[in-house]
Amino acid sequence: MTASSLPAWPEEPFERALVVAAHPDDETLGASGLLQRLHAAGTAVTLVVATDGEAAFPAAGAAERRELARTRRRELADSLRAQGLSAVEPVWAGLPDSGLAAHEDELTEVLRGHADGHDLCLLPWPDDPHPDHRAAARAALAAAPVPAQCWSYPIWLWHRLRPDDPAIPWSRARALRLTGAEQDAKAAAIATFTSQLKPGPRGEDPILPEEVLAHFAGDAEVFFREPPRTSAPVSRFASLYAAAEDPWSVGTKWYERRKRAMVLACLPDEHYGTVVEPACGVGVLTRDLAARADRVIAFDPVPAAVERTRAAVADLSPVDVHIGAVPSAIPEGPVDLLVYGEILYYLDDDALDATIEASAAALRAGGHLLAVHWLPWAPEAPRDGRDAHARLLAHPAFEPLVEHTDEQFLLHVLRRR
Repeated sequence: MTASSLPAWPEEPFERALVVAAHPDDETLGASGLLQRLHAAGTAVTLVVATDGEAAFPAAGAAERRELARTRRRELADSLRAQGLSAVEPVWAGLPDSGLAAHEDELTEVLRGHADGHDLCLLPWPDDPHPDHRAAARAALAAAPVPAQCWSYPIWLWHRLRPDDPAIPWSRARALRLTGAEQDAKAAAIATFTSQLKPGPRGEDPILPEEVLAHFAGDAEVFFREPPRTSAPVSRFASLYAAAEDPWSVGTKWYERRKRAMVLACLPDEHYGTVVEPACGVGVLTRDLAARADRVIAFDPVPAAVERTRAAVADLSPVDVHIGAVPSAIPEGPVDLLVYGEILYYLDDDALDATIEASAAALRAGGHLLAVHWLPWAPEAPRDGRDAHARLLAHPAFEPLVEHTDEQFLLHVLRRR
């Protein structure tokens, strides 16, 4: 696998980026081009450095380590200037180099103190061979705001792992192609870390020898999307409903209106008996489904959403609207139609598997399941829509009837065998 064969880094705007490094120079090696690109686009950058990198040479004594720590701080300042990032003032956590795992909780608290309001989090690759990088990644993921996109940058992967190593998550990889100016600035920035480029005080090998530096001299940087490991918290959606009557503008936005029209057009039957709509939101689609069903069961885990759906269908019957979440709120059946709109990608592996199983159990033979999901990867979601649909399609209980791939969303109708 090479950077040239990877999909491109998603060029989308970010307001504030939280950048986490285990040592001074990690962020420059792994993400200098991206940091330059973000800065040029107006993104505010907060850089948190976990250690001073003072233990680069293990045989050094205490005084020598203190001096190296001061040197590395100066080198990072020079590096930032070389990248056009002199306005970035690093936050130094000052935790022990080569012993970060024992201080992971402390780093998490430091990061939480700076994380609020950031919509992008850059961190070392969580499976990097260096234990400090892994500890910094775990702390960053624990502290990252729920709405933030998290991406990791590899460092020692390139030198210590083979490209075909199964631990490397190539399916989540994206490549940022660097301009000539970005490459030049990155090279100049790396050159400022002279303490890492020359032999140690006792003749130790350089920390960054030529064969290692070669991995960071190319015209691209590789990043891995780091999705949440657990289902999106209900509190996140509750906060959105508290802030807006219709958080996703489903009643007015053209994307939502067009998607809803496609959903209704793709339903194979003109009329259904019992329809179940998990995550009913504000009830706009619920009304449309009620016009084509004898009975609709709609539920949502957010009480405010349930209240708005009840108000939206107050003149209709029979529509049962209640508080509930998948998979537990899926009725036993028999159900004629299940409609999943913009929900399955918010579920972690266990919850998604349980939801698919419960859906298969609830649907009568010949019943339909419609799933429609936005194609971009939502920051709160453990997966994207393609992955959620692939898991549905792989279940032996279902056979596909309709597939529609739009430039913005993916839609499938499946039939219960």
